[in-house]
Amino acid sequence: MDISIGKLRGLQQLADSRGMMTMCAIDHRGALKKALNGKNPAAVRYRDIVDFKLDLCQALGPFASAILLDPEYGAAQAIAEGLLPGSKGLLVSMEKSGYTGHGTARITELLSGWSVKKAKKMGASAVKLLIYFRPDLKDIASKQLDLVARLADQCIEEDIAFLVEPVSYPIEENSASSKKFAEIKPDLVIETARLITALPIDVLKAEFPADIKFEEDEGRLLKLCQELNQASRLPWVLLSAGVDFDSFKKQVEIACKAGASGFLAGRALWQEGAQIPSREERMSFFQNMAAPRLKELVEIADSHGKPWYFKLGAKNGKVAPLAEGWYQSY
Repeated sequence: MDISIGKLRGLQQLADSRGMMTMCAIDHRGALKKALNGKNPAAVRYRDIVDFKLDLCQALGPFASAILLDPEYGAAQAIAEGLLPGSKGLLVSMEKSGYTGHGTARITELLSGWSVKKAKKMGASAVKLLIYFRPDLKDIASKQLDLVARLADQCIEEDIAFLVEPVSYPIEENSASSKKFAEIKPDLVIETARLITALPIDVLKAEFPADIKFEEDEGRLLKLCQELNQASRLPWVLLSAGVDFDSFKKQVEIACKAGASGFLAGRALWQEGAQIPSREERMSFFQNMAAPRLKELVEIADSHGKPWYFKLGAKNGKVAPLAEGWYQSY
């Protein structure tokens, strides 16, 4: 397994003792504001978002191998409040919420005032970049790949692990859940995996390569996930993409059977909690519904998934012995 010592340490921190990445995503910003106040997202206060994330960390942190948080409302705040267990990995997002450009040509921007160097400085195990990506839109895809490559170079310089989350999107109006988009999604997701993992990143955070509203045959779904696994040169985990929990549970089992090394679960765990106005009642939902959901997903991943280091050619997660005096040229 050819990997630098800093990246290796970061990936170890993201995984559980079985080598599975059973992670929880709490880095939502724009989407969370809309969930908390659909009529007027701009009215959601800073402290409301911070409290929501801190409560989630407290409820879910003990059961996740790592937590993904954003620098604006969650990462440092959870550390300062003592609500991110020291034994858990910390992923920190790098992108600005949303995108620039037209909805059919989406460009990711990095969060102003934030950097890979700062993430490493605060003690993060890894950084994550979300990019909207259509491999068939060549010019836009090239710009997005350039951004990934630039950030990958910074991660190599800082020796910190790098996860990339490419998300496909429709380019026709009112077609986000259309059968037409569902028909091309497998090819988009699989080709995206091939392109993204050709860059010097460390883990792919992949979409499920089908829309299960239109494709229900589990044999076909497993085959598509196997194709995704073959396309990915690197370890990959499944993102939840806002689907309901039962749908995500099914996706996690199929993906892990096909070779995934776990998941990064977000709204599938906790989205109903955003509709609960009372903080006390919301915390009860996180503890009594979201946490058991996470534990169920962990059991599925540990039972069916492949340890992250298998993709790198290691059966036990160990690198070659270090030479004497390795630190002098590090």
